[in-house]
Amino acid sequence: MLPSSEYVFRRSGRVCKNRSLLAAMTNKQSFDDGNLSDDEITWLSRRAKDGFGIITTAASHVSENGQGWFGEMGVWNDSHIPGLRDLANKLRENGAISLVQIFHGGMKTPPELIGDVPVCPSEMRNDQGKITARELNILEIKQLVADFAKAAKRCELAGFDGVEIHGAHSYLISQFLGKKTNQRKDEYGGSIENRFRFLREIIESVRTVVRDDFLISVRISPIINAIGIEMDDSIQVTKMICAMGIDIFHLSCWDVFEDIGEGENLTKLFKKHVPGNIAYASTGSVWSSADARWLMSQGADFVGVARVAIAHPDWAKNLHDQSYDPKRPPFSERELKDADLSPIFIDYMRNWKGFVSD
Repeated sequence: MLPSSEYVFRRSGRVCKNRSLLAAMTNKQSFDDGNLSDDEITWLSRRAKDGFGIITTAASHVSENGQGWFGEMGVWNDSHIPGLRDLANKLRENGAISLVQIFHGGMKTPPELIGDVPVCPSEMRNDQGKITARELNILEIKQLVADFAKAAKRCELAGFDGVEIHGAHSYLISQFLGKKTNQRKDEYGGSIENRFRFLREIIESVRTVVRDDFLISVRISPIINAIGIEMDDSIQVTKMICAMGIDIFHLSCWDVFEDIGEGENLTKLFKKHVPGNIAYASTGSVWSSADARWLMSQGADFVGVARVAIAHPDWAKNLHDQSYDPKRPPFSERELKDADLSPIFIDYMRNWKGFVSD
């Protein structure tokens, strides 16, 4: 198979025009109340128009107190539906499958943003002994599960094709999976099966409230040492996720080319545990057409990209060209404006060393 070939989702029968996936990217273009701005809608719809098969929105918090950063889009209130509908319509008109990435920041939520102490599976303290996150009680966990389901339903009502449940990058779901951030003694802590329970209940609750052909993607990180996520546990989590009613398993590698020993790479390793009826997406440091073809040769059904799509909205259109290797950073402000980045987004990208030229 080639990156330019179609993909038919086995469970729903939905057809994606190619194997390119725009991964969720923080861009800080939304309003303070979580509503989408025209800038964010323009940024995403441009990449749909220019050829991406799947468009994933930036991470979107399912609870008001789960916001991870300023300028983040929200799905925690019905007032967000009109903006979501506008975006969903534009992505559909441009032939892309649309996913909203839903998440909760957990202990990574800035206190000054929510006006409260962040939450976590277990209480967290800093080196000085100060509490930086408080432990969730059972009722709060159940409410959070319901929040994910309600958020997914809002996305369905707005016209999106599916959601991506964000279990990667050290946010709340990851914190439940991590041994260091989850030291609970109840049914949500201890064994990997118990630490997976929160994610399991989210997937089950989302599937219960949405229609049968609504896509569910789940994204995880294979290793996060800081919070205690280990490879063996992630493999077990992958098996459990793929035994549920999901459509896409998304592995967040950061660098798909990393050799993890004996010539093995993460994409190939995890492919052994993803059944053929589930679409397998892998993301991390892909840039050229050759990179995309190599990743698919390692077992990925979808090639996820982020940074290359910032300056090259038409990246997916060029994958038929085996020699395609688009310009790399730094990019001028004019180049980024031409790619439909707003001044806010461009300023945010200045935090990425060497991405924006002076």
